[in-house]
Amino acid sequence: MKTSNGIIKKVAGPLVVASGMRSANMFDVVRVSRFHLIGEIIEMRGDLASIQVYEETSGLGPGEEVVSTGNPLSVELGPGLINSIFDGIQRPLDEIKRKIGTNLERGVEVPALNREKKWLFSPMKKTGDRLYAGDILGTVQETAIVLHKILVPHDCEGELLSLNEGEYTVTDQIGEIKKNDGKIVPLALMQKWPVRKGRPYKEKLSPDVPLVTGQRVIDTLFPIAKGGVASVPGPFGSGKTVVQHQLAKWADADIIVYIGCGERGNEMTDVLREFPEIKDPKTGRTLMERTVLIANTSDMPVAAREASVYTGITIAEYFRDMGYSVALLADSTSRWAEALREMSGRLEEMPGEEGYPAYLGNRLASFYERAGRVIIAGQDKREGALSVIGAVSPPGGDISEPVSQATLRIVKVFWGLDANLAYRRHFPAINWLNSYSLYLDGMQGWYQDAVAKDWLELRGRMMGLLQDEAELDEIVKLVGMDALSRADRLKLETARSIREDYLHQDAFHEVDTYSSLERQYCMIRLVLNFYDMSVKADEDIHINKMLTLPVREKIGRFKYLPEERISQEYEAVTLEIQKEFAGLVTEEI
Repeated sequence: MKTSNGIIKKVAGPLVVASGMRSANMFDVVRVSRFHLIGEIIEMRGDLASIQVYEETSGLGPGEEVVSTGNPLSVELGPGLINSIFDGIQRPLDEIKRKIGTNLERGVEVPALNREKKWLFSPMKKTGDRLYAGDILGTVQETAIVLHKILVPHDCEGELLSLNEGEYTVTDQIGEIKKNDGKIVPLALMQKWPVRKGRPYKEKLSPDVPLVTGQRVIDTLFPIAKGGVASVPGPFGSGKTVVQHQLAKWADADIIVYIGCGERGNEMTDVLREFPEIKDPKTGRTLMERTVLIANTSDMPVAAREASVYTGITIAEYFRDMGYSVALLADSTSRWAEALREMSGRLEEMPGEEGYPAYLGNRLASFYERAGRVIIAGQDKREGALSVIGAVSPPGGDISEPVSQATLRIVKVFWGLDANLAYRRHFPAINWLNSYSLYLDGMQGWYQDAVAKDWLELRGRMMGLLQDEAELDEIVKLVGMDALSRADRLKLETARSIREDYLHQDAFHEVDTYSSLERQYCMIRLVLNFYDMSVKADEDIHINKMLTLPVREKIGRFKYLPEERISQEYEAVTLEIQKEFAGLVTEEI
């Protein structure tokens, strides 16, 4: 291992400048001072290295030693990741608490993965097999619901000399491989990967399969594709965290990676308390059995926020390479951008808009671009997907600020949370007038095959009615409801039904918390069937008589029906709509 020793020349908060570092490289991990603080080189000028330190730097001064390890910042990948809580540089917080207590001390060195726990390894390859990067060597049952696949490291293609079944720790040798250059390399359950480098794959696929979330406003109006990227900007109190919890619980993903990047300590505490208690609806077990948590609160050193998002996405890519569908939830990228701004200021770089560095957009893009649905490296043509959903916390809810705008230029789905909707207790508070999804056209074929031929047509009609309502509301405010025509009043009433009966969804209701695509389709059809019958009804029938028909309550309560009764009840309510309108006509005659 190549090392380089230097001397501290300057300390400015989380930034340390050291001299004598000419032989070190960019992004090398260094140990700073007698405290052995972890840092990373982020700028080289001659023999001066600028280092961002991931721990508190108080008490450091010029003259203390800096030692470069010669290795980039990397994460340990292997059994033991699931059900773990790490900080921004992958230190296991539970293990640290057991060793030194609840206060995180500086310079503490604890390996990310447990070195003592043994895992039962079952080989899938045999001696003499030709191995390629990304092939599955064997499996470990990590939790009751996650089968951890041990992969051939990306620098280890060649012939398998040996592979043993049995119980091993993550560092024990499980076999040997003879590389193409003749070098014999030992194999273990664990491998390392630099966080700033995306893991390679064979081919990126088109985003034409939706990530079904069970949230009606998302799945129907603004769906995200598997392997897609979405942004959830919103002011304080608009429900970003609840939306992310719902996605973690219900999204059609095998593995969840949740990054709390610079969030308030009490919010992160809620996540750490709630996730182990949430029952995974797919298996009935705790959600933590398929979740990795990265906890980096706002009181932790600011530089570690920058590392936390890379740590999280590298772990997510690793599970994607096993062939899983992974959802990464980052809350929030605004705090990450603030860390970039602080480090840029310390480096005395030319500031961009609102003090953010000029490369803010580039850093955001390099993070989101690591998402995708891909064909994984290896011989078996596995498919994996990594979907990234980033929360943005714009000051005062103003999405014209640089982080929101840079994010919107990259992502293809925008779920704009609205404080006014939240104040009116309409949740999820996603504003249907300014949100969008650019994946819709590509997923049209999937919806037609898997749900219904007219799915996108019905969605278009819903959006049209909601937009008409926004325009008619302005007229009502000026001249009152009585000035509207019969057709416009029907549009307003139908849009209200869409808002209150369809888009409003109770995350804490046993049934309404998740809505299958079948339920969503039936609900849309019922609302629009009632509207169509109203439009076709005789002009002599008073509008209030139509709007007070008993069947309207059944339409509104359809979302609370158990899943097994949906199909039967849909037919019954459809017939009831027809009967009640027929009765209205008879009554008028």
